[in-house]
Amino acid sequence: MKALHVITGLGVGGAEQQLRLLVRHLPVDCDVVTLTNPGAVAEDLTADGVRVMHLGMHGNRDLSALPRLVREIRGGRYDVVHTHLYRACVYGRIAARLAGVRAVVATEHSLGDSQMEGRRLTPGVRGLYLASERLGRATVAVSPTVAERLRRWGVPGPRIEVVPNGIDVERFRFDAARRESTRRRLGLPQDAYVVGGVGRLTAGKRFEVLIRALAELPDDVWLLLVGGGPEENVLRRTAQAAGVADRVLFTGERPNTDASQGGSGLDLPSLIGAMDTLASPCAEEAFGLAVVEALAAGLPVLYVSCPAVDDLPPGAAPFARRVQGGADSFVRALRQVRAQGPRPRSAPEAAHHYSIARSADRLMDIYTAATLGVSSA
Repeated sequence: MKALHVITGLGVGGAEQQLRLLVRHLPVDCDVVTLTNPGAVAEDLTADGVRVMHLGMHGNRDLSALPRLVREIRGGRYDVVHTHLYRACVYGRIAARLAGVRAVVATEHSLGDSQMEGRRLTPGVRGLYLASERLGRATVAVSPTVAERLRRWGVPGPRIEVVPNGIDVERFRFDAARRESTRRRLGLPQDAYVVGGVGRLTAGKRFEVLIRALAELPDDVWLLLVGGGPEENVLRRTAQAAGVADRVLFTGERPNTDASQGGSGLDLPSLIGAMDTLASPCAEEAFGLAVVEALAAGLPVLYVSCPAVDDLPPGAAPFARRVQGGADSFVRALRQVRAQGPRPRSAPEAAHHYSIARSADRLMDIYTAATLGVSSA
């Protein structure tokens, strides 16, 4: 079987890194097309031996990209076209059908209650999405929560399949030596208590909540923000105004790559291992991948929204706790977590539930059904 993955961009982000991980585990010959931004994840995919094509699309309304994408699909003679993220789903589904490929699968990575990938859920966005959705065989939701949102949006229930995001649990396993080395490279004081935040630095992630909380915590508490994005300068100014700029570290984008394969040694697993607690103040997550990765590293986690945890049976993630409210709530919760002292850094059931191998196996079932023309719609 031969599959083409079409994605909006390949900068560092949850959906982009999830795609790379899936391609590594799918028993399928995979190529990738990125409509825009062939960034760090494109380089990683190429290093993995994956053929990556950049379509050079100029904005959402660059209709000239459509015939170029149709030509790529026809030329590749693909059995399945799998689209990721809003723009790629709209253009990719149309292009696949024009190219004669009927086995079209889309993954919905980031549908919230009021936004999708940072855009408001206007009637126009919804209408375009639903019109193109009918051109595919199946729409994959990364959590039961997202599946329910899709149903409420108007996607027929029988067309929705749930395939959770997956992680390589072993990559995040706690390593004391790696933790010490990473903290030393970051210049952290030996006795620093490190609160971590992981994700794109956008307004929706609400990392300013953690900066305001930091101002109310002891001077040995530091904040480590892993990710890049348009709000970085705003967050730096917020830290300066709160008087905690000297205790906030910005790492920039950090792909989930293996430092032993030529990386900088400050990859995502290393940085998460350097933390003492992960805090996720985002109020509207579609899955909560950073939370699951932190759980795999044995960290206690405080979160506002995380379907990955909330969709599991009680007790599957005993050290993950929901926090309701803003900075004051995080101050109280962080004080309580720290007072409980360190605990063994072992991965709970929740982390193993989201193994990437399980996700890849489930996706293969969907590919097979799609190529056989099985559709419940």
